[in-house]
Amino acid sequence: MAYVITCGDEGIQINEGTRLGILGAGFKIDGFPQVVKVLKKLLNKNIRVVANGENEWVKNHLELDNWEQADASMQQQVEALADKNKLAYAGLIPFADPKQLKHQIKGHMVRPRGIHIANKICFTLAGGEQTYHLGHYVISAEWVSEVDKKFAKEFLTTQVEFYKKQAKMDLDFVFETDGDLGKDVAEKNQKIIESFGFKAS
Repeated sequence: MAYVITCGDEGIQINEGTRLGILGAGFKIDGFPQVVKVLKKLLNKNIRVVANGENEWVKNHLELDNWEQADASMQQQVEALADKNKLAYAGLIPFADPKQLKHQIKGHMVRPRGIHIANKICFTLAGGEQTYHLGHYVISAEWVSEVDKKFAKEFLTTQVEFYKKQAKMDLDFVFETDGDLGKDVAEKNQKIIESFGFKAS
């Protein structure tokens, strides 16, 4: 399965591909190129990236009026981001039946339009989302043990704080420990993340 960077939105379901969740698919996240570089090294594969419908992070940053503008703008911005970071842009994940995108990626949005249902954040530690986490925002953390801890904490905290604000409540944390990188890598990453205060409930 190809790896694909998506937003961490709980509505995104990847049917073909292994999901790496980063808020806004990396748009306007300081340090995104550094994280991509580490993920490429660790996973040893070409990585794809997708946009998705109803992305509030992008809508807010670009000060857009509606979701149609947000969807169009996110596609443009994520495609440009893909070019800049040598990622394969696979397309837009829609609110519809699963859609076959480019570069062996297939997916769709499964939460209701205009409603966020997540009550947890799932950190993936060893190679992306292995099973679909309904009701979880997803944050890729395979890379944290390979970078400066201050940088890792800031990169993760930006995402956690946004999702808490979007959900309008505190969110519990869970960890996805399966994946190609193995249990030792997962354990190392989990210890670092817990040292930031993000501990499993």
